[in-house]
Formats: sequence, structure tokens, C-alpha cells
Amino acid sequence: MPSRKDDQMIFGRLKLENAEGAILAHAVDAEPLGILKKGTVLDTAMLDALKKAGHLSVLAAKLEDGDIPEDTAAHEIAKTLAGSNVSVRAPFTGRSNLMSEQNGIALLNRDLINKINTIDPSITVASVKNFEKIESGQMLATIKIIPFSSPEEYVNKAIGFAELADRSLVSIAPFLRKKIGVISTQLPSTPEKLIHKSEKILLDRLQRCDNEITFRQTVPHHENDVAIVLDKLSRKQCDLILIFGASAITDVRDVIPTAIKEAGGEIEHFGMPVDPGNLLLLGKLKDCTVVGLPGCTRSPKLNGFDWVLERLLADVEVTPSDIMAMGEGGLLKEISSRPQPRDKRQKTMPKSEPNKIAAVLLAAGQSRRMGTDNKLLALIDGKPMVRHVAETLLASNVDDVLTVTGHEADEVVKTMWDLSIPSVQNPDFDKGLSTSLKLGFELLHNKFDGILVCLGDMPFVSQDQINQILEVFDPENGRSIIVPTQNGKRGNPALISTQFWEEVRDISGDIGAKALISANDHVVHTVEIDSSSIFADIDTPDILASLTSPADKISE
Repeated sequence: MPSRKDDQMIFGRLKLENAEGAILAHAVDAEPLGILKKGTVLDTAMLDALKKAGHLSVLAAKLEDGDIPEDTAAHEIAKTLAGSNVSVRAPFTGRSNLMSEQNGIALLNRDLINKINTIDPSITVASVKNFEKIESGQMLATIKIIPFSSPEEYVNKAIGFAELADRSLVSIAPFLRKKIGVISTQLPSTPEKLIHKSEKILLDRLQRCDNEITFRQTVPHHENDVAIVLDKLSRKQCDLILIFGASAITDVRDVIPTAIKEAGGEIEHFGMPVDPGNLLLLGKLKDCTVVGLPGCTRSPKLNGFDWVLERLLADVEVTPSDIMAMGEGGLLKEISSRPQPRDKRQKTMPKSEPNKIAAVLLAAGQSRRMGTDNKLLALIDGKPMVRHVAETLLASNVDDVLTVTGHEADEVVKTMWDLSIPSVQNPDFDKGLSTSLKLGFELLHNKFDGILVCLGDMPFVSQDQINQILEVFDPENGRSIIVPTQNGKRGNPALISTQFWEEVRDISGDIGAKALISANDHVVHTVEIDSSSIFADIDTPDILASLTSPADKISE
């Protein structure tokens, strides 16, 4: 029986005659309409289809007075949480995202997020970390309503907390252009090559934060020489001076701290509880911040200096107490999985440039049901079947195409020798379609955001249909897998985000990506195609013989 607590919507197994307007809790097969997805609001036509399909009831939710639908609740809360340089995206599946409009540093109101997350389990807020480096277009927080609605009382409480807070849940302190001087000290044994390499790595760090090196100076590793250059750069009104020491700073009376004092500055802090990065020195010279760099900054790997530099370039104050509070999470040395500064590719992050999509043309199968003939080589309208598919992919908006061959590989490649499509032979093609899919993903996942998985026996899928699939691909907003449908029935080709590479590696057998798609239904977006061309059923000689032109229908 459906049940309801005083502060919750009705949820339970509803008889079909009582289910109009209810929200499906799980996907249900409603032939001939096809699969009705979780979250579908049931109407009369759907209920009729469910009845014809043999269903007597559905597991569903029904909203009552005082229940705010999930999308509305998420969006209303999200609008009160966005701070400066943050935008609110339209809600979907009970989720509303806060996105960054600038490169910079995230400033998080920890008290506010904790307050909201303790109101009721139906309301959740997840965010990036405080002071995390952020790229423009990156997701900062997501407000998710766990069931299909939340009581109005709790939504209003969350909004009230936000309106009374001293600052927004999350805002962005954007990176600002700074005048930056770099001093490299040199001992007789210090090679010029090391200095150039260190400065290049530093430049990479600065450019990722929208900055450049303004002045460079190499001097002997002596406090008097360093002090002279510090004074010179200070007079040039540098905002920030960074010092590579030929020898690591070991004490506040060492060469670099002594030079800062000789130039008229002061030492604010030496040492930090971050490894690597322990030997960082923070000083002040008039209006200029001076940082004595630890030796680990000669490497591109993440270290404590990155955290300090990013804040300084966003005009976020870094005090001695801030540095001493960096110990939690500061053990970086042994965390090989932690993203490094050079890792430009962050697949779970949105970005401003268009998604890059490659197509993998799967043409390795043995066509066992066709007998001795390879169906991919069969002529349709005067062309081999697989060539029809290849030409369509080239004419579409995909950025690249890769053919995976196996059975009769040479003959398959010959059908498209003049199309300049690269191919790779799958040595394990006889172990099932999954081996070809994995090979394609392995070769392409580091270069593209999505892979269009296209079967070689689908000659009637059109360029326009493929472009329809490409157009809606948007992992940033929860559309990470795109599947074409006709009357709710799913077909091919499917477009899969490369963020699922690890899951693709676990696929086996001859079912392709079906299991992966089913397991990630929450990010599957369907595109209705008014054509049966999306169903690959050219598996027998009789079906092949019945096809005379691309206008023919393929059996469902």
C-alpha cells in the first residue's frame, strides 16, 4: 500500500486507475510506447499502454499539497546560494548546478552548507572545496533533491538560512593580472639549464592562473646580491616576487630571508605543513609579497606553493595561520592519483570550448548468421554496407573517425581506401563486440570528450540523425550518454562520454555498451528519431535481400 508521513509525499505501489499524474520510481516497459523512464509523469496514454503490456500497478510517487516538485525545489534553493561570478543552471532530474563564470578561487561558506545539509535528508548540497582552483565553466556546487519532492517547510528553511547568511554559499575570487618578478639565485655549480627549466615550469603555473612573468633576474646566491634585486623589483612596483634559491632555505637567518630584511622587508612565516612544500617562506617588502620557493617548485607536480600562489593571484589573503591550517589534506607526496598541475584534461569538469567527439566504426564482426558472406561487404545501392556508414560519419559533425577491423580486415579496409579513415585491427575480435569497443576507447579516450559507437551494419542511419545525437551531448548538465529512440525503443548509434573509460574496460562478451548504459541511466538522454534506421537487424541473407535502397525500412 502507498504510504505517507505527515511531511512526505505519497510513495508506494499504485494501481493503474489511481496513478494518473504520479511519478514513476523506476523505469517500466510500456510496449508499444517503449521504456518509460524513472521520473516520468504518467498520463492517460501511458497508463493505457502499461495496462496493455500487462501491468496492474506501478511503483510511483504522488505529490500532495505542501510538496514542492524536485526541480522547482532544487532551483529555488540554488538561486539563493550563488555568489559573485557564479551562475545557476536550469534544473533537471531534481538537480540544479552552480557554475563558475571566471577562472579563480572558490570561496565557500562552510557554515551555510553544513546548516542546509542538516535540515532534512531530502535536501542535499555538494560543493568543491574551499579555496579550490576553479576554471570558468566548472561546476561549483550541486543542489539535489533526493526524492521527487521536498516539503515546502524544508525548502523555505534552506532559503531562509541562505538569505540570513553573512555571505553566499560559494563565490569566485577571479585571478587578477599581477606584476610578477622572479629571482633565481646561482652558485658556481648551478647549471643555467636548471634555471631555465625552473622558470619555464613556474611560467606554466602562472599561465594556468591567467598571469605571466614580468621581470626575471639571475643573481649570485648571496644575501647582498639578492637584496639589491629585491629593492629594484620593489621600485618597479611588483605585486609579487618569487625567489628560486640555488640552495634550499633552512632557517629564517638563511640567505633569502636575510636578503628580504636587508631590502627593508619582513618575514611573515617560514615553513608549511604540506609535503612537498615544507620549506616555503612568506615575506613582505613594502606593498609587495615575497615568496621564497621550496625546491619542489622546480617540478610540475602539485605542492604547497600551488595553494599559496593561487590565492595570492586571486587577491585572497594568505596569513601565517592560513598556512598552518593547510596540514589537513597536505600530504601530497604519496598521492599518485591526485590530479597534477599539468593535467589539463579534467573530464568531469565542464569547459567553455565545444566537446570533441570521435566516432568508432565497429567493423570487426564475423557475421555468423549471414553464413559464409561478410555482410559488411554486401552491396547496397552499389556500395558496400560498411562504406555507407563510413561516408555518413565523415559527412557528419564528428571530429574524427576510427575504424576497428577484425574479420576479413583487409577486405573491409579496401572498401574505404580513398576515404582517409584510420583503422586498427582488433586481434581479439572473435571474443565479441566488446573487445572492439574497448580498443576504440583505449585509443581515443585521452583525446576526445565523447565516443560515438557506430555499428558497421547500419547503412541507413543518416548524417542528420547523427548530428541530432551530437547536438544534445552535454556531460556538464547530466547528458553524458546519448541514445536514439523510436517510439521509446532504444537503438544505435550511442554517444558515450569518455569519463566512462574505466567502466568500458570492464565490458565483456558481445553485448557492447548495453550494460554500461543501463547502469548509468541517470545520465542517459534519449533523442527521438522518426526512423527505424536506428535498429541494427541486418543479420540474415533474407533481410539483406529485401533491402534495395536507403529508403527501405529495417525490421524492428
